[in-house]
Amino acid sequence: MTAQDAAIQAAATLENAAQQSAAVDRFALIGAGPMGLAMAKLLKEQGIPFQGFELHSDVGGLWDIDAPLSTMYETAHLISSKKMTQFDDFPMDEEVAEYPSHWEMRRYFRDFARHFDLYKDYAFNCQVLSCDPLGDSGAGWRVSWRDGEGQEHSAVFAGVLIANGTLAEPNIPSFKGRFDGELIHSSQYRDPRQFADKRVLIVGAGNSGCDIAVDAIHHGVSCDISMRRGYYFVPKYVFGKPADTMGGAIRLPMWLKRRIDGLILKWFVGDPQKYGFPKPDYALYESHPVVNSLILFHAGHGDLEVRPDIDHIDGKTVHFADGSQAEYDMILTATGYLLHYPFIDKEQLNWQGAAPHLYLNCMHPTRDDLFVLGMVEASGLGWQGRHEQAEMVARYIKGLRDGSAGATQLQREKSTGFERATGGMNYLKLARMAYYVDKATYRKAVTGWIAALTGGRA
Repeated sequence: MTAQDAAIQAAATLENAAQQSAAVDRFALIGAGPMGLAMAKLLKEQGIPFQGFELHSDVGGLWDIDAPLSTMYETAHLISSKKMTQFDDFPMDEEVAEYPSHWEMRRYFRDFARHFDLYKDYAFNCQVLSCDPLGDSGAGWRVSWRDGEGQEHSAVFAGVLIANGTLAEPNIPSFKGRFDGELIHSSQYRDPRQFADKRVLIVGAGNSGCDIAVDAIHHGVSCDISMRRGYYFVPKYVFGKPADTMGGAIRLPMWLKRRIDGLILKWFVGDPQKYGFPKPDYALYESHPVVNSLILFHAGHGDLEVRPDIDHIDGKTVHFADGSQAEYDMILTATGYLLHYPFIDKEQLNWQGAAPHLYLNCMHPTRDDLFVLGMVEASGLGWQGRHEQAEMVARYIKGLRDGSAGATQLQREKSTGFERATGGMNYLKLARMAYYVDKATYRKAVTGWIAALTGGRA
């Protein structure tokens, strides 16, 4: 079945649902990216009716560079290896590279959707406009959407599952002064040829910023990178194997893990400060490390100059906080993204600060008909860790309907307050870290609840 055929079939289903005036048994699932697909698969396995909505004409979310809200660029690859990223029950093909490109990831998610027969469960080219509760938890939600023909519809659903991703709304900084060159956010970057004949300044040194800086070095006239703070750099390979596949068999206390991993980084990366990078003002793992060796290679060869934070801009002259200045034709801000759920009021999500405060980053403290999937980040979590989150939610919904003891226990636990599973880590107080968790702590909590929901004990 093609995406177009699936969209026609799903649209007919939706028209029938729209005729119902009372809350129905099905959930509305928003998004057909990797998190939405995992949720769809698990809902089917648990026998929970649902209707999927996807803005694009196919599955894959941001990994489909042709999707309306995709932030992919031509040279983008995973920063984690395929073994540590893939779903356990759907491994990637042997011929796929260790660090797959976005093209390979798009094909992987399309194959996943076909394998688990998920296309027919989605209405494609549909933009969800609003989600409004009809009352207290259990009373249902009215969901409104616009289809590919521009027609607006609405229907009542038993609940809402939000899986539209976390990397679509650019976090755009402001600068003092006026820049007379080209100023773009990394979300607007697609092709290295955008750097042709330009003196480029990259602002922000996260994983995307460093990857894009390497593109600019090769395709622009020159490239500098402006950094507000230092980062820990991790190589992609150690002893010829993907770095994230090394170790992990024994869980070490964080103080010991930091010491051991810090020594390994010194052996394989050296001292980034020798290349002009600032020293991190935080401990290892209190922010996401940068998985990139090429940026250090180029800095060490003089292809890249590391600059401090921007003080102000005058025309094409950028003045930095240390009093230095330089001329640029393009500034690309790789300053990350903000959580964005435009179709629902923030107050419905128990939003506090930079993110919703949800139990284990997905469960509302008092509502049992509203869930946010995929709002979780951790070094090495991979798609399997997110799949476990989706399984916990699906089994919880099923358990509530069946009156299981495990669901009652989880319902009581999540109502007591906010639990993020940081493992005691003192993460940086940044918007992008507001939903960061410790992988081991998070997976232990989630798999414990899965056991409880399947008849074991949490």
